[in-house]
Amino acid sequence: MKASANFTDDRVYEFDSFILDEKLKVLLRDGERVPLTPKALELLIVFVDKAGLVLERDELMEIVWPDTFVEESNLAVTVSTLRKALGEMPGGGQYISTLPRRGYRFAAEVRTSDGTVDPTIPNAIRQQDLTQLDSNLHSTKPEVIGSRIRPLANRLIGTKSRAIALVSILLVATAATAYLIFNWRGDRDGQGEIRRLAVLPFRNQKPSEDTEYLGFALADSVINRLDYLKSLVIRPSSYVGKYANSKKSPKEIARELDVDTVLTGTYLKDGEDVIVYAELVDVRTDDKLWSESIKVKSGNLVEIQDYVAQKVVGGLRLNLTDAEGKRLLHSVSVDPVAFEYFLRSRYLLSTNNNQKAIDLLERSVALDQNNALAWAYLGRAYHINALQFSGDRSELSSAEANYEQAIALDPELSQARLMMAKLFTETGRVERAVPLLIELVKTHPNMAEAHWELSYAYRYAGLLEESTQEGDLALKIGSKLESHQFNTYLYTGEYEKFLASLPVREDAYVVFYRGLAQYYLGQLTEAASAFDRAYELNQASVITQIGKALRFAIAGKNREGLQLLKTAEARISKLGIGDGEIAYKFAQAYDALGDNDSALRALDRSIDQGFFCYPYFAADPLLKNVRSEPPCANILEKARRRQEALKRML
Repeated sequence: MKASANFTDDRVYEFDSFILDEKLKVLLRDGERVPLTPKALELLIVFVDKAGLVLERDELMEIVWPDTFVEESNLAVTVSTLRKALGEMPGGGQYISTLPRRGYRFAAEVRTSDGTVDPTIPNAIRQQDLTQLDSNLHSTKPEVIGSRIRPLANRLIGTKSRAIALVSILLVATAATAYLIFNWRGDRDGQGEIRRLAVLPFRNQKPSEDTEYLGFALADSVINRLDYLKSLVIRPSSYVGKYANSKKSPKEIARELDVDTVLTGTYLKDGEDVIVYAELVDVRTDDKLWSESIKVKSGNLVEIQDYVAQKVVGGLRLNLTDAEGKRLLHSVSVDPVAFEYFLRSRYLLSTNNNQKAIDLLERSVALDQNNALAWAYLGRAYHINALQFSGDRSELSSAEANYEQAIALDPELSQARLMMAKLFTETGRVERAVPLLIELVKTHPNMAEAHWELSYAYRYAGLLEESTQEGDLALKIGSKLESHQFNTYLYTGEYEKFLASLPVREDAYVVFYRGLAQYYLGQLTEAASAFDRAYELNQASVITQIGKALRFAIAGKNREGLQLLKTAEARISKLGIGDGEIAYKFAQAYDALGDNDSALRALDRSIDQGFFCYPYFAADPLLKNVRSEPPCANILEKARRRQEALKRML
């Protein structure tokens, strides 16, 4: 059995100008919080608890990383992080000394207490009215928002010992937390008025290439802090990113995104400081619900998301559940350099610079292994890279492993669960995606993307009624969002309704599907024109190549169409990554071009790749020639059995 830490869980340690509270897991230097990763804090507690003793490397590894296989380099990196954070001792030398071939020793003299200090200040604080406490917390803007109780703390430090100040701070924080959760909670199920919010990219007041990433990244980080609230529909980063530097008014953007509230902001990098101004406006009444200027050190950017998120909830007067309130007020220590890498990577992902994003995210998780969101987006970066760029199946395995790590660190992280479900659907494992998504929409009923992804998975499984219900609900929650085509309408034979549901934009994917609906309706001239246009827009896309093959079928040029299809199919096969729905469209095109053998092969492959939409297969007019072939019955039966097995599982 591996050793475990024997902490009292309520001690306060003091050494030189530092105070370390074991219960809160916080380190202060002269009353100022020192940011440390959770593992660094855990290691520091071990050191101070056993100050003066020689601690072997194996012993430290077993205490700090129990039941986990990690390289010894993790310990060295964490010790290095602590040394940088602590600096040198007043008389010179390191707080943590290395003993060659033996281990480490904490060199400073450590004083401990059980947290029971002069009771007069805590009693006075406990007697204050909670409303007045909240006023104290926010009446003076803290220069560094990470210390949201700094105005009160500064009055305490200097008049009493640092230990008294720390206990006072903790009591204030506890009381304020109780007050805020009580006021935000409303009723206990978090229901009430549902607000719709868009957080727009912040504007750079002093544009430079080095700081441009912050505009998208600041907005994205606030969105990530709020997307789990049941009483809030928040537009995802993928839909607000296009409004960076937009000349449209917030009210115009609100109409386009179907929201009632908009958060806008500006930022300015001034030396080591970042000055952020944020403003929350109800566009229905033009009421300013909250605005504030915030000044932080560039190494404390993580504090902005927490502070602004709490202010947004307060400004909107949202009803939160107990769990939501606690999650909102819970701030996880992160390495500041790792967090900056994460912010920069999110901007790179938004601009499709996947490889650079992967590089930065790898650095981020190497520095801070406890940032679940960084692991989730590292998984997403590998996921997108594999499907859209490299075609490397090993990157899909990396994506899945990173999603698993994110969920292990934070089981409630909605982004990671949604991304994992997408991966399952897109790699032929719909049976694993559907239960995950069902649970996600239960816990996040106003998350349009989760309902849409469930609709997508149901469609792959041939549960078309369920797919329609979830898709309609997703569009009701996010009626103005640009999203995937609602292919379920196409598969249920509602061609006119499908055409009406298509986004109004001129990209190859949408234009192809417009042509396909017209092809179903027998509008062959219009369909041919759409297929040609989609191919003009993007000749490299497999979907537009299938459309061009259908165009050849309309023109009676079957030889040209078959040559194009086989070339495209060979390229997809070489990559080793396939999409079952795309494989089915190959089957449709081969049917139209009279190659029934190739159509049967593509149909069988589509089922193996996770697209087993049996009701569509059985009635699809574009598969009428193939269905007359004897082998087709067995292939359709395979789809039906897989669909029935999924139904029994639900």
